[in-house]
Amino acid sequence: MPRSPAALPRRAMLALSGAALAAPALAQPRFPDRPLRLFVPWTAGSSSDVQMRSLAEIAQATLGQPVVVENRPGASGTLHVQPLAASRADGYTLGQMHLSIVRRPFLVRTPPWDAVADFTHILRLCGWMYGVAVKADSPWQDWRGFIAHARANPGKVTFATSGIATTNHLAMEDLGAREGVEFTHVPYRGSSEGMTAVLSGAVDCIADSSVWVPQVESGAMRALCVWTAARVSRLPGVPTLKELGHDMVVTSPYGISGPKGMDPGVVRALHEAFKSALFSPANAAVRAQFDMPEQYLDSESYAAFIAQRSEYEKAMVQRLGIRLE
Repeated sequence: MPRSPAALPRRAMLALSGAALAAPALAQPRFPDRPLRLFVPWTAGSSSDVQMRSLAEIAQATLGQPVVVENRPGASGTLHVQPLAASRADGYTLGQMHLSIVRRPFLVRTPPWDAVADFTHILRLCGWMYGVAVKADSPWQDWRGFIAHARANPGKVTFATSGIATTNHLAMEDLGAREGVEFTHVPYRGSSEGMTAVLSGAVDCIADSSVWVPQVESGAMRALCVWTAARVSRLPGVPTLKELGHDMVVTSPYGISGPKGMDPGVVRALHEAFKSALFSPANAAVRAQFDMPEQYLDSESYAAFIAQRSEYEKAMVQRLGIRLE
């Protein structure tokens, strides 16, 4: 006759209880158990695309699954945002988070998303090195000569960026206001396209991230200014905006986010994998290639940064009076 539970020795009862508690945890699948998708909202070959691909390649060694980069350029780097927000919050769909995403809800009548409430922010990575560059055979040898020409020819000097209402677009509008000049903005889908437009003579200059630096180094283009806090080591002769009299540093830090409601354990796993990739020698070399300043923040700090920056972007859009509709 079987012994009743009450008749079992205490040690056996504890063993059975422990096994019962452990069973659900053992039944849970390991994360990740299939490939991940990472939305990159810029054209292939752009500085951000190269950096994100490097991170994905390095992180997948830690995660044990491929991290597949999917380019979705256009709309100032925001075409991927609604598909990202609508994805399952299981950690298998991620996307680059940047300040145009934070800013866009304040530029339209009906906000398509809330950068604070609609996403799980995993970590902040780094920023861009922005600057202004012209074709080498242009008549402008420096920033002051460029501004003097723009002041004498209102609205005739054109500048390329990676999209309307991007950080670099707004910074150029701000610079124009500070200098008392009127530029004409020509947006492209990505910085690589803008650089090509400058080299072809279609536009006068590019105001964008550092994809143009190799062209400056080769002699095909000339840099007029950089927007970093200090001069860039690869461009030691190029002044910062502060040196030109403007109290401005523009690096536009970006990171990686997922849909809202992600499991904290999954967030931790992704954070650790991408943090390790960010600080790896291989990725440091890529960042150095594009002069991208490392600006790491953990998940909690990055979420706080997004909330704080959201208020700043709202105030800036209202001050400049820029609308997309």
